[in-house]
Amino acid sequence: MAKHGKRLTDLRKKVDPQHLYQPTEALDFIKEISTAKFDETIECHIRTGVDPRHADQMVRGSIVLPAGTGKRVRVLAFAQGDKAHEAEEAGADIVGYEDLIQRIQGGWMEFDVAVATPDVMAAVGRLGRVLGPRGLLPNPRTGTVSPDIGRLIREVRAGRVEFRVDRTAVIHVPIGKASFEPDRLRENLTALLDAVVRAKPQAARGQYIHSIALAPSMGPALMLEVQPALALTSGAA
Repeated sequence: MAKHGKRLTDLRKKVDPQHLYQPTEALDFIKEISTAKFDETIECHIRTGVDPRHADQMVRGSIVLPAGTGKRVRVLAFAQGDKAHEAEEAGADIVGYEDLIQRIQGGWMEFDVAVATPDVMAAVGRLGRVLGPRGLLPNPRTGTVSPDIGRLIREVRAGRVEFRVDRTAVIHVPIGKASFEPDRLRENLTALLDAVVRAKPQAARGQYIHSIALAPSMGPALMLEVQPALALTSGAA
């Protein structure tokens, strides 16, 4: 613990908490402060001006990161019949229906993302109390329920991530790994910011994006200049 504490203390000496970084500057510097003994995840934290206590100000959605996440994701698919076969062909790690519902009710949770076809959701919904708090329950609003289960699974494999504002009005999303080149992180950051801007609720009032920070999973955060960061989305696909 002492060694970890010294490492983090030394890193914090390199980061000026009052400095607002330009996006390119931050993406270059973040690799320098990602010094853990494993390939750290680079996270983006976006503080919004919405009030998540109101349903009409909820911010949520999904995006396929163009450079991927750098993480091997275990995909569970709730499907039956031909759709179960389609899910297997698309690369789902676990495919099933009632059997999987029973396993999860028994405490089994060895997967990272769950997707489903619409016809099984009446039964899958029984897992709401188990999967809901973990953000794992398939939901049409986040794009994890679709009749095109094969396409959905391929998107997850390609780097599809969900985002949702938490109760403090902050969105937390991984945008890649410390081993990524800055250009790949920039592509993912641009795609995420574009998706968050597009997801702005009509009921939101005042300033929508208050702050944007990037941080390695085991290191200090770098605060970005908001307007230059949002300018990345201009003309973005």
